[in-house]
This record gives sequence, structure tokens and C-alpha cells, in this order.
Amino acid sequence: MKHFFNRRENIVTEALDGLLLTSGAGRLARLDSFPDIKVILRADWDKSKVAIISGGGAGHEPSHAGFVGKGMLTAAVSGEIFASPSVDAVLTAIRAVAGEKGALLIVKNYTGDRLNFGLAAEKARAEGFDVEMVIVADDIAIPEINQPRGVAGTLFVHKIAGYHAERGEDLKTVASHAAAAAGDIVSLGMSLSTCSVPGQAHEDRLGENEGELGLGIHGEPGVERITLQPVADIVATMVARLTPTLREGGSHALLINNLGAVPPLEMTVIANAVLSSSLADRVKLIIGPAPMMTALNMNGFSLSLIRLDGTHEAALTAAVEPHAWMPAVERHEIRIVAAPRTSAALNGAATAGDNLRNRRLITALCEHLISQESELNRLDGRVGDGDTGSTVATGARSVLARLDTLPLDRPAATLASLGDILGTSMGGSSGVLLSIFFTAAAKAMADKDDIAAALLAGLDRMTFYGGAGVGDRTMVDALSPALQALASGDVAAAARAAAAGAESTKAMMKARAGRASYVGERDLAGVADPGAVAVAGAFGVAASLA
Repeated sequence: MKHFFNRRENIVTEALDGLLLTSGAGRLARLDSFPDIKVILRADWDKSKVAIISGGGAGHEPSHAGFVGKGMLTAAVSGEIFASPSVDAVLTAIRAVAGEKGALLIVKNYTGDRLNFGLAAEKARAEGFDVEMVIVADDIAIPEINQPRGVAGTLFVHKIAGYHAERGEDLKTVASHAAAAAGDIVSLGMSLSTCSVPGQAHEDRLGENEGELGLGIHGEPGVERITLQPVADIVATMVARLTPTLREGGSHALLINNLGAVPPLEMTVIANAVLSSSLADRVKLIIGPAPMMTALNMNGFSLSLIRLDGTHEAALTAAVEPHAWMPAVERHEIRIVAAPRTSAALNGAATAGDNLRNRRLITALCEHLISQESELNRLDGRVGDGDTGSTVATGARSVLARLDTLPLDRPAATLASLGDILGTSMGGSSGVLLSIFFTAAAKAMADKDDIAAALLAGLDRMTFYGGAGVGDRTMVDALSPALQALASGDVAAAARAAAAGAESTKAMMKARAGRASYVGERDLAGVADPGAVAVAGAFGVAASLA
């Protein structure tokens, strides 16, 4: 896989410097021990309170350095990608930030982290520092394991420990709150891909239709592979594993964590699935969805829950300085506000009416466009952004869904209704253009009962506002000749003209409108414009029914 980096041996130090340069002047600093010892710390730290130190291998950004700041971590110690920091690095961090009140180390339950942080703690105690350590083992993927992994739930402990330290509480009290929080957390992860380490060869162990449940944050295999399925089913499986681990009664905070590469659109779909599941009634606070404890570019997510009491809730809702922490929000119902109604809708101007011929034609056209969704997307993927088929199919489905409400016995009103439906449901420039086309055609049809002339009037308005004409490599290249031919009353001739117009776009090496205008000649060669293809198909269906 491709990555943005300079040299593999510098990637972690350069990333940390990038964080420092973008985090706000004077907020964070690093020790001058770079690159061997990588410690990020609060620039304003005066050692008057308990220091909270965490860390681990890089590759989990924004963890851990992204959570350094007032109210959370005092310092973060970074190793190389997925490698624990050394004993010397952790000990250096303790020496740098621990004052009379001491330091708390928060450690994810991996052998390297336990050993390196543990030995550093012992050495620090020998030097006279007061140090406590809390190990987080929140992963429930392998129930019978003696040492569960520490994963995204560790962030709850960072937040809770940071809250109590900021309040000025002593080390024993802060450590007690952190340990109690660690015992109340459960987490489970799911991914559709393994992660790719910059500078290393990548081999995805998963098949095209496989995902992994219960995998760790270093690319280690999951507990089991599952078949790719709707996200609601994936979430239901995860909820079924998590629920038995929760204590009866009480509410929880939920962290929805992006493991690195899930697009925001999909993360909110995941959030909706989780908060529509049986788990929702157990959730009071929600944090995320957001990338907070990632695994480089893993295409997956994790769910973490912590049981709430008054202390935990106060800590998790307190404001903090680090921007990487997503403020907790209370679970709530979706608020719905009534949309404004047009005067026509209020007056029932477009009342339903039926005409079997018009019903048959519109149904056949919509079903054809829906059947072409994948092919039109494929064509658009070559010359645009790959969504023409989905956009057209969405509009067609909306028309079919409202077919029984259309005034099919009144052509002008039908055209106006189609314009309204496509303008509302279809989206993108295509939806607006077709809405203009049908709306203008409806006006012309109301003035004169001539469908061919009305559709040409619609085309005139569409090209005026859209700016595209014949030869610009758009749907107009099929629509214009087809409507010109239709003026003679020959639907078959219109279909042939539309097909020829769509075919002509294959030889057009320059698009002058639409997304294809951003594409070079090499990529356009021999590929028909998807909008023109859709128009040609629609006229073909109309001809077959004539």
C-alpha cells in the first residue's frame, strides 16, 4: 500500500514534531532527547500536582501524545511504530514531570509495555520518586485469556485519572480512581482489513468478503473471521459479545473509536447502528465516533464501554485542553422539525389521478434506470466520481415510491410532480438539471398540449442554466437529438438518435461540463458519458412500449 512519509526511520519523530507545530504555541513541548527518547509533555507543567504518564508504540495516533494537556496526560512516551518505548525513555519522562506528589503510569496490557514501564517505575522509586502504575486490560475478545489486551478503553482511564490529578488529589487517590475505572471497562474491535506499516510490504490476510472480529491494535489477527454483512448485523454480533460482560443495572459511557481508515460517513452509520441496538438503553454518554486509538490505516472500529457512577460521569464530562478528546454527549432522541409545505401541496393542487399508459411508461423507465445502477456507476468511475448510477437510481426509486400519488391523468401536472420529486430526492447537479427540465416542460405543456414541444422547452431551460450543449460530452448529447427526432412523432427515431448521441461521446476527447471536464483525454477515450447512456436507455424503453 502507498503511504506519505520520507524515511521510515524518521516517521515517528517527524509526526511528533508535526503535532507540536500544529497544537498551538506554548501548549506542548518535547524533551531534547529526540530521536532516541521521544517524550511529549505539557509546556506549562510546574510539578505541583500528580503527573499522569502514558505511552506506547506509535501508530495509534492521536494516542498518546494527542491527549497530552490540561485535564488529561502530563506526558506521553512514544516508541517506534507498534514498539514499546524503552525503560530509559519512560524513566526520563518520570524524571521530567514527577514532583513531590509523584506520578501515575497508565499502561496498556501488552508484555513490552508492562515490562518497560514496570522496570522504569522500579528504577524511579529507587531514585526517590513516588510512582504508581495502573494496567488497563479492557479487551474482551478472548474470554479465557489470563492477560487481556489493553485497547481503546485506556482512554477512559486517561480522562478519569487526568481529571482527579487536575483537582489536586494525591497519588494514592488518583491511582485508586484510575484502577477502579480500568476494572469497569470492556472493549471489542472489528475490522475489514489489516493495517499497513509504512515502509514494509503489506499482505492482507482477509478475503474480499471477510472481516475480523476481536482483533488488536497492532495488526495481530482477530479471534475469528466473519463474512462481510450489513453493519447492523456486525454491530449485533459485537453487542451480543459485549452485553454479558456488563454489570447488571446502571448506565454506561460508550466510546465509538475509528481504528484509522473508516470514512466519517461510515462511522456515523456505525454509530446509528450501535445506538439503534439493544445496547442503546445501557448508554448514557457517547464519545465519538472519532479516531482516538487507531491502528495506522486499519479499516475498522471498536466499541468501549465503562460503567458510570457519579465520579466517573463527572470526570468524563469535564472539559479538557487536548483537541483529540471528543466531548461526551448525552444519548438523546433525534429531533424532528416539520418542513415547510408549499402552497400547492397545502391546497392539494397535484391530486392523484391514474392513466394506465402513463403508469406503464413511467414504471418501465424507472425500473430500467434502477437496473443500470452498477453499469452507470462503472462508466462514471472512469470519467467522473462514480455515482451517476446511484444518483439516477435514487431518483427512479423515489418516483416509483410516489407513483400512486402522481396526477397521471394530467400530463402537465405529472411533469411538474416529477420535477419536484427529482429536485428533492435525486441530489447532485443531475437532480437539479432534471428538475429544471421537467418543471419547464410542465409550464410549456400547460400552455400548449404538445409533449414534444414541451420537452424541447424543458431542454432549452436546462441547457441555459446548466451551460452544456451538444458536443460538451454530457446527457445533452443524447437528449437533444432524441427530442429533435421526437418532434416528428417517431419514438423509434428518437431512440435511435439518443443511442447515436450517446455513442458519439466515446470519441469526444474533451468534456466541457460536469465532473468529466476535470479528466484528461487518456481517461475519456472510448468511454461513453454515463448520463448520455442513461438517456439513450430511457428512450429505448419508451420506443419498446410505443
